[in-house]
Amino acid sequence: MNNTNPSHSQLLQENQQLRAELAIVKQLSEMRTTELLRSEERFSLAMRGTSDGLWDWNLETNNVYYSLRWKNMLGYGEHELEDNLNTLTNLIHPDDRGMLWEKVQDYLTGSVGSFEVEMRMLHKNGHAIFVLSRAFLVTRETDGKPVRLVGTHIDITERKKAEAFDNKNTKILEMIAIGHPAPDIYDAIALMYEERHPGMRCSMLELDDNKLLHGGAPSLPKEYCDAVSGLENGPSVGSCGTSTYTGERVLVENIETDPKWEKIKHVALPHGMRCCWSEPIKNSSGKVLGAFGMYYNHPALPDKDELNDLKSAARLAGIVMERDQAQKRIRTLAYTDELTGLANRASFYQHVEEFTKAANRHNRRFGLLFIDLDGFKGINDSLGHNTGDILLKTLATRMKNTCRDVDLVARLSGDEFCILVEEIEDDYAAKVARRCLDAISQTIELAARKITPSCSIGIAHYPDDGKNLSTLLKAADTSLYTAKENGKNQYAFYKPELTYKAEYRFQIEQNLREAIEKKQLSLAYQPQINVNSGEITGIEALARWHHPQLGQVPPADFIATAEKIGMIQPLTEWILKTACSQLITWKIAGYRTLRMAVNISSSLFLDKDFVSLVKRVIDETGIMPDELELEVTESIAQTDSRNLSIFQKLKDMGVFLAIDGFGTGHSSFASLRHLNADRLKIGKYFVDDMLDDNKTLTLVSSMIEMGHKLGYGIIAEGIETTNQLNMLKKLGCETVQGYLFSKSVHADTISTLLSGNCWRSRKGSR
Repeated sequence: MNNTNPSHSQLLQENQQLRAELAIVKQLSEMRTTELLRSEERFSLAMRGTSDGLWDWNLETNNVYYSLRWKNMLGYGEHELEDNLNTLTNLIHPDDRGMLWEKVQDYLTGSVGSFEVEMRMLHKNGHAIFVLSRAFLVTRETDGKPVRLVGTHIDITERKKAEAFDNKNTKILEMIAIGHPAPDIYDAIALMYEERHPGMRCSMLELDDNKLLHGGAPSLPKEYCDAVSGLENGPSVGSCGTSTYTGERVLVENIETDPKWEKIKHVALPHGMRCCWSEPIKNSSGKVLGAFGMYYNHPALPDKDELNDLKSAARLAGIVMERDQAQKRIRTLAYTDELTGLANRASFYQHVEEFTKAANRHNRRFGLLFIDLDGFKGINDSLGHNTGDILLKTLATRMKNTCRDVDLVARLSGDEFCILVEEIEDDYAAKVARRCLDAISQTIELAARKITPSCSIGIAHYPDDGKNLSTLLKAADTSLYTAKENGKNQYAFYKPELTYKAEYRFQIEQNLREAIEKKQLSLAYQPQINVNSGEITGIEALARWHHPQLGQVPPADFIATAEKIGMIQPLTEWILKTACSQLITWKIAGYRTLRMAVNISSSLFLDKDFVSLVKRVIDETGIMPDELELEVTESIAQTDSRNLSIFQKLKDMGVFLAIDGFGTGHSSFASLRHLNADRLKIGKYFVDDMLDDNKTLTLVSSMIEMGHKLGYGIIAEGIETTNQLNMLKKLGCETVQGYLFSKSVHADTISTLLSGNCWRSRKGSR
């Protein structure tokens, strides 16, 4: 019978065979492990010979091996970092973490065939460095599962900085090429070098007519930039001033102790600046245009890289400055008259367009003065064109000096000039014209001959005389010929009546000062009547001016002019003294119950010396304070602290106060409760219409009622009829004045009225 169980010898043989196979597997495994270790050892040895840092991430345990070079690259020692994945995560720049792990995942899943990434990592001292990371995957032989990611880090910070610097440099060159404003380019240059050298601050100063002007310094304090802008360059004006003066590089290690900074270190030290290196900025021909400065907050001299960058920055800034000066020169040639330095025709046309837009935008007008020299051709013919050119240059300067900076003086051609002026006040164009006539007519010596030049001026206004350049020029040209036909050496408006009005106002202005100083004005007086008794209780003093040539000048004209030319104070003082002295004369004659009323300009009322002026007049004339009534316009009746203070000081003195022309201005009724005044004066405007217009009558009635309730007396002016008087009496008005009783008359006539002391005695001879 066959035995199916294996024999002992067979089992022994199979067991020996199995052991042999296991030994082979173990040997193969050991060989593979040894080979892998040798490969890694060779890789590690290779890495030690480079600047690369090695890292080895065990994907199964998340332990990570970081080589010493890897740690040193980030500023750490051998035992300062833990060997885990959190260490790597925390050292990646926050903005780059998402990108890194996304690329790692793509590589681990096989979406991409290789791993290479540029990222930022955080150095131990806080700054970021750029790293190029490459890695390869280690898989398990048996199942192909990734078990480790082994890679290197290379510090590429300098390369990235160089790339960024080159990109910024290219961008700046593009800005120069396409014409960006110089200040923008200066700032871009400064920021480029400041980023290249952390802690550095840069500035550019332009040299203009021996003065240093701020060009660009985005990281320097405005206070410092303002302090150095405008300084004259010289051997002891800091680093940049000395550099522009000498044309040489200036390296100041310590601002606090260097003698070149002695005069201006007080503006630098408070802002932390301790050293300054300056390189002169020159154009292609070697002319100094300015200086480029580099600052640190610690004393230092530049290293090789900083010195090279100082020179490079100055050369780059020089390209900008030379371009900018060339453009300015081109604009100057395009828009400036070469002989006189004034604006030329092209510039004039451009400014007319700008003036027109501004006038339309702000709903205002501007004036155009067309100027032509009288007899200029004769000077050219007799003395030569060179002499004529000298005359043109001289007169151009004189014209320029008659105008404000905002006005434009232009030479159109030959001896024709134009002036554009914003009409900031009535007759401003006429005043400029008058100043031009006076300035141009000053004697000048040319070619050993004394010449008295003159000109004729035509004036037109936009939009009154023309709504575009051609019509405006035509109007000005027409008025110019009017001036020449009228005898030359004068001005004329496009509308003849404006010429007369302007000349009339000019004559008032010219003669009023002399009239006030020489007391050539006079006073007229108008009585104020108590409506119940008919007695004269007060007198209003009114200034009058009769000029030999101008005739009787209305007070509205010369009072306004006195305010304009600064003569309202001496005029008012004369009126007060004369009126108060006259009241004393009447008191001596026996009329002791009168009060003298005088109008006061609002501009003078608010003058700080007005109260003392009133006190001085009272003391000098001997009038009692309550015998003087000061009338101020309604515009003063505001709750402004100055107004209230002056009202109170005058009342404390005992002076009587009245609000003149009440109801015709823009004051607030609420302000009346704050003012310590005595009475309200209702103007002729309301009195004229109150009998024919119910609304006006209601207003007059309301003003009288309101005034009484607030404790004010009421006086009305402009009374011309008995019906007006009766109505005012019915409404409760206590005092009146007007032609029904008397016009403004001489003091002697008032004396006659006072002797009757009743308006009824004058009624028939009105």
